[in-house]
Amino acid sequence: MQTHLGLNPAGIRQRMQILALEDEHLAHLTGHAAVIEELHLACVEALHQHLRQFSELTSQSEYPGLFTPLPYQRLRYCRQLLRGPYDMQHIRLRVLSNLGHERDQLESKTCLAAYHFYLQYMHAALSDHWAARPDIAQRLYGCLLKAVFFDMSLAVDIHAAAGQMALEDSEARYVRAVLGANDGLWEWQVDDDRMQVSERWLCMLELGIAAAPCSFGDWLALMPLSHRDAFNTAVQRHLSGAEPHVHLECQLRKRNGELVWVLIRGLLCVDAHGQRLLAGSQTDISQRKAAERELVHSSLHDPLTGLPNRQSMNELLLQASQRQSRPGARHAAVLFIDLDRFKLINDSLGHHTGDLVLIQVANRIERCLRPGDHLCRFGGDEFVVLLDDMAAASDAEMVAKHIMNALHQPIMVSNRRLTLSASIGVAGLKGHDREQDALREADLALDLAKASGKAQMALYSDALQRDAHHRLEMENALTDALSRDQFEIHYQPIVEVAASRSRVVGVEALLRWRRGDRLVPPDEFISVLEETGAIVEVGEWVLREACRQVLLWHANGHKKLRCSVNLSSRQLQESGFADVVARVLAETGFPATSLVLEITESLLMQDGPETLATLRELENSGVRIALDDFGTGFSSLGYLHRYPLHIIKVDKSFITKAAGDERLKAISRAIIGLGRGLRMDIIAEGIETPEQMEFLHTEGCQFVQGYWFGRPQPAGLIKPLLDSMLDPDFDHHSAAPALLH
Repeated sequence: MQTHLGLNPAGIRQRMQILALEDEHLAHLTGHAAVIEELHLACVEALHQHLRQFSELTSQSEYPGLFTPLPYQRLRYCRQLLRGPYDMQHIRLRVLSNLGHERDQLESKTCLAAYHFYLQYMHAALSDHWAARPDIAQRLYGCLLKAVFFDMSLAVDIHAAAGQMALEDSEARYVRAVLGANDGLWEWQVDDDRMQVSERWLCMLELGIAAAPCSFGDWLALMPLSHRDAFNTAVQRHLSGAEPHVHLECQLRKRNGELVWVLIRGLLCVDAHGQRLLAGSQTDISQRKAAERELVHSSLHDPLTGLPNRQSMNELLLQASQRQSRPGARHAAVLFIDLDRFKLINDSLGHHTGDLVLIQVANRIERCLRPGDHLCRFGGDEFVVLLDDMAAASDAEMVAKHIMNALHQPIMVSNRRLTLSASIGVAGLKGHDREQDALREADLALDLAKASGKAQMALYSDALQRDAHHRLEMENALTDALSRDQFEIHYQPIVEVAASRSRVVGVEALLRWRRGDRLVPPDEFISVLEETGAIVEVGEWVLREACRQVLLWHANGHKKLRCSVNLSSRQLQESGFADVVARVLAETGFPATSLVLEITESLLMQDGPETLATLRELENSGVRIALDDFGTGFSSLGYLHRYPLHIIKVDKSFITKAAGDERLKAISRAIIGLGRGLRMDIIAEGIETPEQMEFLHTEGCQFVQGYWFGRPQPAGLIKPLLDSMLDPDFDHHSAAPALLH
């Protein structure tokens, strides 16, 4: 404050010179200080009583007497005021005192009134005291008047400077806030239609001051036509009181014609002259809008290939199906594409290479499409194509074949030459509200294509839909089949045939599902149990029930009867499966040496170390392992040595036709000889005729199984056959035909 007012020694001397205040005046006051101080005491009391009659003054402060600060201050620095010197220390005290008045919001009128009262009172008091010497009273009052006006001028300047500095500080804070917000400011005088904008407002649009809008119409002219009406409506609604403020996102055109997104906010007020002012800010939101566009794009597109994703394809399908509902609409179709064995690329070459392959696949498919067709990445290695406005429904098949041929051409990725293939399902697009049907139907057709050997194309048909419904219904029904006791076990005898007599050495436990009055064939439901994983629970139930049943037959004269149970790959892959078998054997009391677990060649082809370890653990417990349907798969003969196998079961496809086919006879003869050489038991399946029996007897195959001895039957119906074959005089040649039924 001192610096702002120039209150240095030179400035103080100048103020004193202007008032003609000399040291001799102060010396004259000092010489009569004792009298003047007594008069001060009376003046303070009189001023106090005078100001007490104004309640608005006494309520300004919680401190009694602060409403009369001038006289009280005089009492504290009276000696200095009268005797001087008026140096920098005195000035500092006066500045602090007056800033205190400013802080306590003591109005100038109160201060000036106190000065006036003081001077008037002291003039009368001095005249009364020196009535006999009016020259002394007049001289003292003149000196006092100069000192008071020196102090008064300081007070006035300090109050004015404090207000000016507060205003400047407020303006500085306002400027900092505006600069920090980086907003442009605008003001529109509504009634006069005059616009004023800030420099930052112009910078947003790269406009010079000469191009600044002067009216509301000029402002609207900077907006695209599509945004003008919306902005004008928002402003008019606020002016009419329908909206509390203006708040709108729109675009403005920069000097170079580029559009920039801004957020405009405004509020109406009325100035001191009654004129309406609409003022506010303008914020550049281009970066946020760009981020929003990027977010929308990423939500609708695949980040790897840049293709539309599943959500975007759903919208495209909806639009296409709406067009299909219109009269005269041409054909449309959906192609569901899945790369064959793509997982092998990821597993062997890594996901980075797999991603590069997917990018090339997307490019190749796109080159097979027409303008107006759409390709999306549905997920993983699946793509969906929407073919719209086709002249004939068969055009979809042509496009699908074209895509298959394009994808089959070798591609180079990471310096590797790869050959791909794809399976494609094709379904026609129907009318409105059926767009999801087309995707589902194309997916069903794709399943058929992959089941047909991959690298195939399949068309949707109603039969596929019926099969899918049947499959779903079967899955739902199988969920509760075990708890509803709908499963049962049928047993088929395994017979040892000798020249003198035949005897039952074992039975194969076969799962059956009785659904109502119908016995569902195994090939209809076993695969469903395996795919859903329910085969694990059901398989354990079969193992337990078969062991219990055969143990009962042990107690009824069939002590050496073996029990054969088929295993699913899902069961064998379960961790701790050997422990499950051990637990079942312990619960039932069935001897491990009487249990045979049958596995297929396809299970061996998985060749997992866990599978091998489990089979060896089972062998160590005494359980025997049989290889079922031998010769129908693609397994290597090395598996016979690698795995702990004890029994080979020759598939019935070799035995059934061997009687009239020398090649099949040779294969069957080789399998039987292989088993004997490896010291394995050989069981021939599917025996139905005397000729087949004669061939096996000639080749030295002693164990047989088939309808010639008995069909699979429930335990109660198979028991008589087991008992009859205990008879030493049992003749399989004469008895078997009677047992077929």
